[in-house]
Amino acid sequence: MIPKHLDIALNEIGETEVPGPGNNPRIAEYLKSVHLFGIDKIPHCAAFVNWCLEQAGIKGTKSGLARSYLHWGYKTPPLLGCIVVLRRGVDPVKGHVGFFLDESRGFIRILGGNQGDRVGINAYSTLRLLDYRWSNQIPII
Repeated sequence: MIPKHLDIALNEIGETEVPGPGNNPRIAEYLKSVHLFGIDKIPHCAAFVNWCLEQAGIKGTKSGLARSYLHWGYKTPPLLGCIVVLRRGVDPVKGHVGFFLDESRGFIRILGGNQGDRVGINAYSTLRLLDYRWSNQIPII
């Protein structure tokens, strides 16, 4: 069984930033969930995670910062749909966040926003992993 927030996220696959001056209204909804207002070019991985959680009735961090999820819920082993927090470069503020799907051969596949300017599934090196997070608000399936 797929956790509700992950099912919601799966249904968002393909939402893409609009090139040029346009704006994808769905990505604007993600950004609004973390009190960011502007164009879809704003990094929106944390906003996407927050929006999906809220749609499932789960409190997110309400932050547009990916690393805010390092303080959300509790540390967990990898579970389908858990939050994955990754480092981005050497800057201790920057990161990336999404939902865990699986791990193989040193790579973690996550479903997230702002992955190639769209909501999609990408693989990232486990060397970038900061943490896996879960919450008591989500039943373990």
